[in-house]
Amino acid sequence: MTTVRITRTALTRGTLAALSGLLAGFAALTVAELVSAAVRPEASPVTAVGGAAIDRTPAAVKDFAIRNFGENDKLVLQLGIVVTLALFALAVGVLALRYRRTGSAAVLAFGVVGAASAVSRPDSTGVVDGLPSLVGAVAGAVLLYVLIGRLTRPRRIPGEEQAEDEGGWDRRGFLIAATAAAAASTVAGAVGRTLNGRSSQNAVASREGARLPAPASPAEPIPAGAQLRVPGLPPFTTPNNKFYRVDTALVVPKVDANTWRLRIHGKGVRRDLELTYQDLLDRPLIEREITLCCVSNEVGGPYIGHAKWIGVRLSDLLKEAGVKPPSRGGRADQIIARSVDGMTLGTPVEDVMDGRDAMLAVGMNGEPLPFVHGFPVRMLVPGLYGYVSACKWIEDIELTTFDDYDAYWVKRKWARKAPIKTQSRIDTPKPFGRPEAGTVMVAGVAWAQHRGIEKVEIRVDDGPWRPAQLAEQDTVDTWRQWSYPWKATPGGHTLTVRATDGTGEVQTEKRTKTVPDGASGWHSVVVSVD
Repeated sequence: MTTVRITRTALTRGTLAALSGLLAGFAALTVAELVSAAVRPEASPVTAVGGAAIDRTPAAVKDFAIRNFGENDKLVLQLGIVVTLALFALAVGVLALRYRRTGSAAVLAFGVVGAASAVSRPDSTGVVDGLPSLVGAVAGAVLLYVLIGRLTRPRRIPGEEQAEDEGGWDRRGFLIAATAAAAASTVAGAVGRTLNGRSSQNAVASREGARLPAPASPAEPIPAGAQLRVPGLPPFTTPNNKFYRVDTALVVPKVDANTWRLRIHGKGVRRDLELTYQDLLDRPLIEREITLCCVSNEVGGPYIGHAKWIGVRLSDLLKEAGVKPPSRGGRADQIIARSVDGMTLGTPVEDVMDGRDAMLAVGMNGEPLPFVHGFPVRMLVPGLYGYVSACKWIEDIELTTFDDYDAYWVKRKWARKAPIKTQSRIDTPKPFGRPEAGTVMVAGVAWAQHRGIEKVEIRVDDGPWRPAQLAEQDTVDTWRQWSYPWKATPGGHTLTVRATDGTGEVQTEKRTKTVPDGASGWHSVVVSVD
C-alpha cells in the first residue's frame, strides 16, 4: 500500500513539474511579447526564430511547404514552433524536478537562441532586437525555479515528521504560484498584443488616407472578348483578396506611408535619389494590366494572378539617377531591391530598362496596395518571376553587379535570371471529374508574359493536337483564356494542353521542378466520362 502511495505521489509531482515547465515557457513568450512592443513586433521570439528557420531552410523544403500547405505555410511553421516549444518546456519541467538549476538554465539557453535569431535576421535593428527573448527567458527561468521549489520543499507540520516522497510538498503554495503565474502571463501577452497592434495604427491610417491620382498613362480597356463565359474559369482580373501570396514574412509588415522612404544608389548612379510616398504620387503614373506568376508555381498550379497596377515607371527613376543599362555602357547589371523585412531580390538592369512597363507600384485594382501585397510600394517587372522582380514593401534600390552580390534566393540555389516560361493550365473539367458524355467545354488559361500567347492546343488521350479557341488577347503581359468543345465519349480519358508563345516557341513537354528557375511541362487532367 505504501509503495502505491509513493508511486502516485511521484507521478503527481512529475505531472506538475511538466506543467511548471509549460507555464514557464508560456510566461517567457508572453513577457517577450510585451517587451517586443517597446522594441518592435518582429523581435518577438516566435517571429524571430521562425524567420531564422525560414532563412536556413533549403530551397527544396520551402518548395515542399508551398506545394503542400500553400499560403498557410507560415501558419504551419508558427504552429510547429509553438508545439516544439511546448514539448521542450514539458521536458525542461520534468528535468528541473531533479535538477532545479539545470532546468532553469535550459530556459535561459533557449532565450539566448531566440535573441541570436532576432539579431541575425536581415532586418535586425541591432542587439536591442535580442532583448525580448532574453527578458522573457529570465522571467520563465525564475518562474520555473519558484514553481519547482514548491514541489521539492517539504511541507513542515509542527510536531510531525513527514517524508518528502510521502506528499509533504507545498501543494497550496504551488497552486497559488501557478495560478498567479498563469494569470499574469495571460495579462502580459494580451497587453503585448494590444500594444503591438497599436504600433501599426499609423500605417493603417496612412493607407486609409491614401488617394491615388489619375494615371498620366491609363491602361487600355480590357477587350470584351478577353473573358470567356465558361463555368469553372477564373475571372480575367483576380480580386485583391483572392490574389496569391508567397513570401517569407511571418508578420506582414505594416509600413506608415508618411514616414516611408526609398533610396536609389550604387554603381553607375550619378545622383542618389531619396523619395517619399508623396513624391511618387506626384510623378506621372502609368496604369497597366500585368499578370504575375510565382516561380514556386508547379505545372497547373494556382500561384498566378492578374491585376491592374498603377505606379511610377522604374526606368524613368533610374535614368534620373544617371543609370545606364549594360548595353549602353552602364556599370551595373543588377538591381538589388531591399524590403523593410530584409528580403533582397536581384533584377537584371537590362530587363528593367528595355522598354517594358517595369514599375514601382502604388495601386492594385483601383486601390492602394493591400498590406499583404506590399503597401506602400512594391516593385514589379513584367515577364520575370516574382522572386527576381516583385519586391514587396520595398525601401531600397541598389545598383550593383551579379558578380558582386547574390540576392536572398540566389544564395539558396535559385537561378539569378528567371524569365517566365511559356505555360498553360486546364481549369475545367477538374482532375478526376465525372462529366457527362456529349459536348464538354474544356477551358483554362495560358501565359508567357512579355511574349504573349499565339496558340493553345488540346490533346485527348494519345490523339492528335487540336487547336483551342483563344479569347481575345489583352496585352503580351497578360494571361490568355482559351476553350475547346470536346465531344466526350464514355470512359476514362486524359486531357493535355500546351501553348505556343508570341515568339513561336512551343511549350516544352519536358518536366522540371520549380527549382532553380520555374517548372515546365504539359498540364494534364484525368476524367471519367459517364
